[in-house]
Amino acid sequence: SVVIQECYVQNTAREYAKLYAAEAEPLEGFGEVPEIIQIFLIHRPSNNIPYATVEEELVGEFVKYSVKDGKEVNFLRRDSEAGQKCCTFQHWVYEKTNGNLLVTDLQGVGMKLTDVGIATLAKGYKGFKGNCSFSFIEQFRALHQCNEYCEMLGLKSLRTTHQKQRKATSTKSKNLPSSSTVKKMVLKKAREPRDFISSEH
Repeated sequence: SVVIQECYVQNTAREYAKLYAAEAEPLEGFGEVPEIIQIFLIHRPSNNIPYATVEEELVGEFVKYSVKDGKEVNFLRRDSEAGQKCCTFQHWVYEKTNGNLLVTDLQGVGMKLTDVGIATLAKGYKGFKGNCSFSFIEQFRALHQCNEYCEMLGLKSLRTTHQKQRKATSTKSKNLPSSSTVKKMVLKKAREPRDFISSEH
């Protein structure tokens, strides 16, 4: 069932987030670390939908921090502390799993995240298969820009030397949107169907 898979994915991502926190929190100047909230599976035998998930309600502005595809440019990712730390978390997991696994769809209120996804290469990773297309991993590799938190954790840049040279010659034109554009964020949580759902579970 999709609900069971969702629960399994979020709680697996939560374990990675705990390991990330254990490594990042002691670093001087790192500060608060994003947390993936726990999701519980409940079984309701008498109900038409026998499985449901229960989680803590997040109150406040709901923001998507991670890139889902090349067309979605989310400035809040780059400009907020939570957004940068989420990108670093993705980079950290990617490096820890040798590029085999990526936590995607990082979204939530402040540093509390929920409704996340995981992309793995087709064969999965250590017996675990994600619920997002592995093309997300390729996109992440192409689009990720390291920030100060990646540097604090000593993560290796994903840019090749060829890209670095080309980047150096290009003119800097960072047109950030006015604050009014940024405010057009979805305030309530909207679940979207995943691009790819493994039917094996």
